[in-house]
Amino acid sequence: MESRVRILGHGAHPILIVFPLGLLTTSLIFDVARIMSDNSQWAFAAYWMIAAGVVGGLVAAVPGLMDWLSIPAGTRAKKIGLFHAVTNVIVLMLFAIGWWMRRSMPEYVPDVSAVALSAIAVVLAMVGGWLGGELVERLGVSVHPDAHLNAPSSLS
Repeated sequence: MESRVRILGHGAHPILIVFPLGLLTTSLIFDVARIMSDNSQWAFAAYWMIAAGVVGGLVAAVPGLMDWLSIPAGTRAKKIGLFHAVTNVIVLMLFAIGWWMRRSMPEYVPDVSAVALSAIAVVLAMVGGWLGGELVERLGVSVHPDAHLNAPSSLS
């Protein structure tokens, strides 16, 4: 099944998810750097990375939802797609809550609970990513029907 929303011949959802995943994961790394150092810029950068990551995740969710709606009902792909979506919505919610908890002083060492939410969310993001991989690699969702090892470029 091909993706419904495409960018230069490729599914938009797999292209767009790399930005929020990278931003949100790096925000946790920056939080740890802030805890281990006196440099407040780590926390400030993490704060804005979370904001950008949550917005990016919401943007990436739109073509993902459009693709999920086109998966036939009653299939394993439909169920896995639902688990993938719910897991990633929880990830975005956890990061959004952590961002909200920091909003009054983004440059200070974040509260332990905010960092814990980020750590839990990163683990859940890995689960959501694995489910997305299952959809694409195992079930062929968003894979072009003429895909093979010597297929021509999608730009041709």
